[in-house]
Amino acid sequence: MFETLLLLLVPTLLFRLLGALGVTRFATWRVAAAHGLAFMLFLTGSSHFAPDSVTLMPTHSDSLHMLPSWMPFPDFMIYLTGALEWLGALGLIITATRTWAGISLAVLFVVMLPANIYAALNNIEFNGEPPTPLWFRVPEQLVYIGVALFAAFGTVAVRRARSLIRCEAPVRARLH
Repeated sequence: MFETLLLLLVPTLLFRLLGALGVTRFATWRVAAAHGLAFMLFLTGSSHFAPDSVTLMPTHSDSLHMLPSWMPFPDFMIYLTGALEWLGALGLIITATRTWAGISLAVLFVVMLPANIYAALNNIEFNGEPPTPLWFRVPEQLVYIGVALFAAFGTVAVRRARSLIRCEAPVRARLH
């Protein structure tokens, strides 16, 4: 149940540790999180292409079972989402594309959530394991969405709010 989340958290912490040890590429939590998410997505995207003979990770067939029967072109959809995860991972590690990659991945995570809900509600096994319970899976998906948006925007909103507060402080002082 925690494996995928660990595929995000452990590399993120290791990248940030490298930053603390002087690797300037990973000097911020935003970049460390972007690379941690990229690591996770490379592995999860790879599972979309894995043949059934692979036992170390989920396979294409496992992902296929997560889709409702009414879904058109199910094989294509699994390959497409795997390719999009790979492209998103690549986009996250390239500074110039990180913002758009993070936004796009947040959208992809929202679009993919119904398949996870379907699998949980229909008790569909994944790699021989029971499905992740909804009480865990939905918040887990929200973490991925949040990390993707953090990678895209960092703490821009926080910094913007602080600068507005600083700019307004002298104005308020003059009014009193």
